[in-house]
Amino acid sequence: MSPRMLPAGDDPIRPAVPTALAITLDGERLEGIAGQSIAGVILASGRLGFRRTSAAGRPRGIFCGIGVCFDCLVEVDGARDVRACQRRAVDGNVVVTQHDALPVPPGSERGGRDD
Repeated sequence: MSPRMLPAGDDPIRPAVPTALAITLDGERLEGIAGQSIAGVILASGRLGFRRTSAAGRPRGIFCGIGVCFDCLVEVDGARDVRACQRRAVDGNVVVTQHDALPVPPGSERGGRDD
C-alpha cells in the first residue's frame, strides 16, 4: 500500500477491506486499490505527470480532476485519449503516457506556402 493511502482501519468511514490491484505505467508496476481512478493510482505512486504537451513537451497531470480539461490523457490497454481521472483502474491495466507531436502545416515541409 502506498504511504499516501490512509489505512482502512484508520478511516472513520469504516470502508470494507480494500482489494488490491496493480497496473503498469510505461512498464512500471504501480499498486492501488479497487475503486481508485487510474489518476488516483498514479498520483498515489508519487508521479505527477501523465503526458507531455505537443508544443513544448512540458509535463501535464491532473488539473481539473473531473474530465473537463484533458490534461490527464493516457493510453489504456491500447485505447488512446483516455481521461485518467475518469477511468477506474482495473487489475492488469496497461497504461502508457501520451505525447503527440504537433501536425505539420501543409506546405511547410517544402519551406514555403502551399499556393
